[in-house]
Amino acid sequence: MSEPTQDLTEAVTQGYCKVPESIMRASRDELDDVKLKIEGNLPEDIQGHVFIVAPVGSVNSGGLPYPDGDSLLNGDGMIYRFDFNQPGEVRVKTRLVKPPDYYADKATQPGTKYGKYQFSNYGILRFSLSLGLRNQLNTDFLKMKFAQDSQERLLVTYDAGRPYEIDTDTLEVVTPIGSNQEWRGQLDWVNFPINAKKFPFKSILSTAHPAFDAYESQMFTVNYGKSVSTFIEDMAWINKLNKINEKTEIFRLFKSVGESFSNVFQKNHFKIIDILKLKRMNLLEKIIEIEMEDFTYLICWDGVGELKRWKLILPDGSPVRIEQTIHQIGVTKDYVVLMDTAFTAGLSQVTNSYFTENKELETLLRHLIERPACPDSKVYIVRRSDVKAKQTPASSQKEVEVVVQQVVIPLQAAHFLVDYDNPQGEITLHVAHICAMQVSAWLRKYDVSAYKPHHPVPSYLHGMEHDEMDISRMGRYAINGETGKLIESKVIWDFRCTWGVDLYSYLDRLPTSLPPGQMENIYWSSFGLWPQLMTKFIFDLHKDYKYQLIPKSQVLSLAKNGIPPCLFRLHTKSMVIADRYEFPCGYMMLSPQFVPRGNGDSSTNGYIVCAVCFEDKNEIWIFDANDLAKGPLCRLHHLDLKFGFTLHTTWLPQIASRQASYKIPVQQDYQELVDQNDPEMQKLFEDEVYPHFA
Repeated sequence: MSEPTQDLTEAVTQGYCKVPESIMRASRDELDDVKLKIEGNLPEDIQGHVFIVAPVGSVNSGGLPYPDGDSLLNGDGMIYRFDFNQPGEVRVKTRLVKPPDYYADKATQPGTKYGKYQFSNYGILRFSLSLGLRNQLNTDFLKMKFAQDSQERLLVTYDAGRPYEIDTDTLEVVTPIGSNQEWRGQLDWVNFPINAKKFPFKSILSTAHPAFDAYESQMFTVNYGKSVSTFIEDMAWINKLNKINEKTEIFRLFKSVGESFSNVFQKNHFKIIDILKLKRMNLLEKIIEIEMEDFTYLICWDGVGELKRWKLILPDGSPVRIEQTIHQIGVTKDYVVLMDTAFTAGLSQVTNSYFTENKELETLLRHLIERPACPDSKVYIVRRSDVKAKQTPASSQKEVEVVVQQVVIPLQAAHFLVDYDNPQGEITLHVAHICAMQVSAWLRKYDVSAYKPHHPVPSYLHGMEHDEMDISRMGRYAINGETGKLIESKVIWDFRCTWGVDLYSYLDRLPTSLPPGQMENIYWSSFGLWPQLMTKFIFDLHKDYKYQLIPKSQVLSLAKNGIPPCLFRLHTKSMVIADRYEFPCGYMMLSPQFVPRGNGDSSTNGYIVCAVCFEDKNEIWIFDANDLAKGPLCRLHHLDLKFGFTLHTTWLPQIASRQASYKIPVQQDYQELVDQNDPEMQKLFEDEVYPHFA
């Protein structure tokens, strides 16, 4: 594949869609009952409360962007609640999500009494070598109403941590779902070079999209972990290293860096440069005394008691092995559906700017350890009839295994939806295929444009997402839940609408408050194409993408002038894009949320509320869900509303102070882990963490 020949200066002179600076900027200031300014006509019958969550930087960053160019996806969650319960006005309330590790992070800033325990950003994660992994709770929500509940309850979620229940009125966190004892951490068995067994904040991998079955009053989620070989991305980078000739300057560069780290490995007479000669990851595991295995648990919860879990295995008895992440799961009447999603989480996603003085080494390391997302989607199907006998990890260590069916669908995906009905065991999946898109990668300081003469990317975009290198496709699949056989597939794409399709919304409740059996219409948002986000790195990374539909030279040409984001409605039965709104040049749109009119008896009878960024402005736009093409009905804004890159959403008809009794006491939850550490760390928890949850 030859490199692109377009000159960015030509695009600049022609005028193109510039990434708005407001998408990069988010405030950590909390707002209380702020009345928004309204431009246009606010619908008289819009109702309820829209919740949006977004990462807004760390406790020491002052918001976004990060000065060092860290990923926008790395940051504490901020919850935005937009209240439509007063005629003729809209008010917003915001709160940072503050689980126990938030207060530990705040108390361990550099220069403070407990600064030696400080957290730092590692790519898309935030981590302390003494305390463990931050649960940043910045990705999505799950609303639930169990049989015993008098009102709806709400979880806020994250891919690397336990979900937390929040009070829908105050927006404060109330309790994690499941105690530390009930969750297994990715690093629980690591002794060297750090003792992760002693981490108070465990490295829990879960899903940002758990599922709730309102018919059966059950919540489902997952807990999984990776072996060393899986985490280090199947030795792909080791194979690249093995090809480096010992006489080259690159080898000498690695050797000099390796020598600087050699003291870390002296315990085992092992130097980092020896990785160049390793052929098997299990040898690495033995050398550094790590015992990690692939495991995947399905978890079920009834809203009041202990978690129940099942270890998932394939028909040959081997464990379900997650190569990337389980970003989303779905539930049907008879099945639970898991997907190994195209949100990669390997070495390249937990590293950033360790050799800032050596641009060549930074670039080389990224080239070696970054890999594109898997081009296919592995789907795992669990029969709900098989999850009767169970393990309760809080009181029993005897695991119960359940055999799953696996099906592989061509094209990668991060998000999918599933019909609740599965007649004759037929599961219907609705999938957004983000083809040749690296969602977990971000623009680094050393990134250069894909267009000659390869100028550095604008500094204000450091930390931003890259462009995609092919058009997204929308898929509908029928799968036999008993055999895993793919029965039918229908895949479409649209030249204007489906570039980087990701976030979504739909009618998720009927007048009965139960979900519909089948999804008729789904509202999707697309990312578009942006010349400033088309980097040489992302172009080279996908040079061999096997499902390339639009030639890469044409993708580059289209991106040069830009394709703006689009909000569109997909009619699932006909697989036709039935309605759309293309945003103006220079506008970014995120976080669509369907708000039903009245009793919500139709999948188009309502409004779409979404976040929009342009120039230096953040706004909330409201569309008629039955007529997107006519544009927004009104726009909401306020000078203090600065949300940046928002993620997922939900809608509740009512909010109220939490009434449920389920609660994990914080000190009881952490004390056993804290007691393994030195008295100073114990004092940290006694003085700076526990008092916030008394």
